[in-house]
Amino acid sequence: MATLTTSSKRPYHIIVFGATGFTGQFVVEEVARTCNEGPGGTLQWAVAGRNRDRLEKTLVQAADALRKPELKCVEVIVVDVAEPESLAIMCKQGIIVLNCVGPYRFYGEPVVKACIENGAHCIDICGEPQFLEGIQLKYHSKAQENDVYIIGSCGFDSVPADMGILYTQVHFKGGLHVCKCFIILFFFVNGGCGHDATWQSAIFGFADSASLKRIRRKFGHKPLPAVGARIKKRGALFFSKEIEQYAIPFMGSDPSVVRRTQRYMHEEHKHSPVQYMAYVGIGGLFSVLKTLFAGVVFWFMVKFSLGRGLLTEFPEFFSFGLFSKTGPTRKQMDGTSFCLRFMGEGYTTGQDPSQGKPNATISTEITGPEPGYITTPITMVQAAITLLNEHHCLPNKGGVYTPGSAFARTTLIDRLNKHGIQFSLKNGQ
Repeated sequence: MATLTTSSKRPYHIIVFGATGFTGQFVVEEVARTCNEGPGGTLQWAVAGRNRDRLEKTLVQAADALRKPELKCVEVIVVDVAEPESLAIMCKQGIIVLNCVGPYRFYGEPVVKACIENGAHCIDICGEPQFLEGIQLKYHSKAQENDVYIIGSCGFDSVPADMGILYTQVHFKGGLHVCKCFIILFFFVNGGCGHDATWQSAIFGFADSASLKRIRRKFGHKPLPAVGARIKKRGALFFSKEIEQYAIPFMGSDPSVVRRTQRYMHEEHKHSPVQYMAYVGIGGLFSVLKTLFAGVVFWFMVKFSLGRGLLTEFPEFFSFGLFSKTGPTRKQMDGTSFCLRFMGEGYTTGQDPSQGKPNATISTEITGPEPGYITTPITMVQAAITLLNEHHCLPNKGGVYTPGSAFARTTLIDRLNKHGIQFSLKNGQ
C-alpha cells in the first residue's frame, strides 16, 4: 500500500495551521490522540500560527488535557497568513496542511495558493460555499498540474452529509433517486453554542450571496440529469413527521458540497446523480417563534454594513445564545450530540424509472458527538490520516475536491466509525 512519507526536506506529515484558534486547539488535541495512525504507526507533526508564545501555550494546554507531557516538545512554526514568504516556508515543510484559519473568505486563498505552489496538500473545515466553489473555479487546474489535493469542507460541514449520501448509495440495492437529510442536534447540559468565527462566516456569506451565483455561471455547468421525478422541496417551515419536530431548510454548505460530489461522480464515473435536500430540526412551537424572529432580524441586518457590524460585535445577543465570542464550554460540548437521518427512494435493479414512482426506500443514520469542536476535529484529522495512508485510493490527479469525490474509494467511513462517528443502515429493501 502506497503511503505518503516524510523526508529531510519535508519533515512533517501534518502541520496544524491556526492551532491557537478556538477550533484549532481541539484539532491539535485530536492529532495528538491519533499519532499511532500515521504511516508506519507514527506521525510527525507541527503547529503553526502567528504567535510563538500562544502556540507553545496551546501545546502545554493539550499536554495537560491529554496527560501527554511529550506534546510540549512538538515543533512550532511562526506563520502569518498576510506574509506569503512565511506561508511558503511552512508549506515546504509539511505533506499536509490542516488549515483552521477562518473566515476562509478573508484568509483562505493565500493558504491554498501557497500549498499548490509548494507541494503541500491542504485540508480545511470551511462551510462557506462562495469560498469553496470559487477556489475550485480558480485553482483546480493548477492543483492538478502540481498533483496537490485541496480538499475543503472536511469538518461537520460537510463530511457526514457528503459521505452519508455515498454510504446510502452503496447500501441501496438498485439506483438511489432522491435523498432527504434531516439534521438533529441534542443538548443535554445548559444548551450548546458555536464560536464567534462560525457566526462571522454566516454573516458575510449571506451578505455576499450574489457572488455565489456569479461563480456558478462561470462554471457553465449543464443541469445534472434527474432519474424519475424531480425531488419535491418542502416549505420554509414545516412539521416533519420523519423527525417529529418542526424543520427548516439547512442553510449551510452541505447542499453545495453534496451536489458538487454528485456532479463529479456523474461526470468522472458515470454514476447516476442523487437529488438531495437537507433540513434541520428546530424543535417545538417556542423554538419556531424564536427562530422566525431571529431569522427576520438577521436577514434585515446582514444587508447593511452597520447591521453586519452589530451582528459581529454582539453575536450572543442577536443569535439568542447560539453563538458567542467565547464559544461553548467543555461541559457544554460533552453534553451535545448530533444525528443525520437520510431517507432515500429509488428503483430496484431492473426497474424502469420511466414506468412509475420509486419502488424502494432506504433509511440510514449518522450519529456522533458535538458537531463543531469534537466531530469537526475528528473528521478533519481522519481525512488527513486517510490521505496519508491511502493516497493511491484518491482521484488519479490532484485538484480541488469535495470530501466525497476525494475519499469515495477509501476507508474514511470505517475510520470515522472507530472514532465515534457511527454510520448505520436503519432499514432498506
